[in-house]
Amino acid sequence: MALIAYLDSVKSRDPAPRSRWEVLTYPGVLALGFHRIAHALFGLRLYLLARIINHVSRALTAIDIHPGARIGRNFFIDHGFVVIGETAVIGDNVTIYQCVTLGGTDPAGGVAGKRHPTLQDGVIIGSGAQVLGPITVGARARVGANAVVTRDVAAGATMVGIPARAIPVEAEVKAKDFMPYGTPCAQKFDPETQKIELLRCEMEVLRARLDALTAEKSDTDQRKAG
Repeated sequence: MALIAYLDSVKSRDPAPRSRWEVLTYPGVLALGFHRIAHALFGLRLYLLARIINHVSRALTAIDIHPGARIGRNFFIDHGFVVIGETAVIGDNVTIYQCVTLGGTDPAGGVAGKRHPTLQDGVIIGSGAQVLGPITVGARARVGANAVVTRDVAAGATMVGIPARAIPVEAEVKAKDFMPYGTPCAQKFDPETQKIELLRCEMEVLRARLDALTAEKSDTDQRKAG
């Protein structure tokens, strides 16, 4: 059954729920259910009814998904406070954490009429990230917490920072089917302490990048001295 498969896909990405019934109470799951109805009405050009359902969903879940957004299978919003724009396109098995915006910009430089991002299959967007404009985030790419993405992201890349930039990731981490919170970390996090852990994770990633840049500069200086 499709619903059971969906609930199991959520459980596989979140260690907190103890049953499928608990998953059914999640704001992200409820918001997706409302969106499926609103999107069907939007496709029938019943725009007012679609908007009413959208507003009811936002009031109940604190998640605002425009009825025009196209969303694939097994989409999961963990926690909430997410905004998804009208022309956003989301593939299968995409995970978004809290306080994320898939926002619009002037579409003059991109596809005509497309103002919002396209997330391909398996993308993970960390909490607080902003993905803006008619850009494409490639399959299985990861966007770290609070990153701001305004350019296309290559498939499998891990992005951090403002503006977001790709960082190197160890092969064994990159090969994982799912990376909690979008950035590589050594442990699974308790949802109650995840904000602290997210910051700690970002520090680890930035420290590794700084060490790599320092080593590169040292090698360059030695070659010049020689």
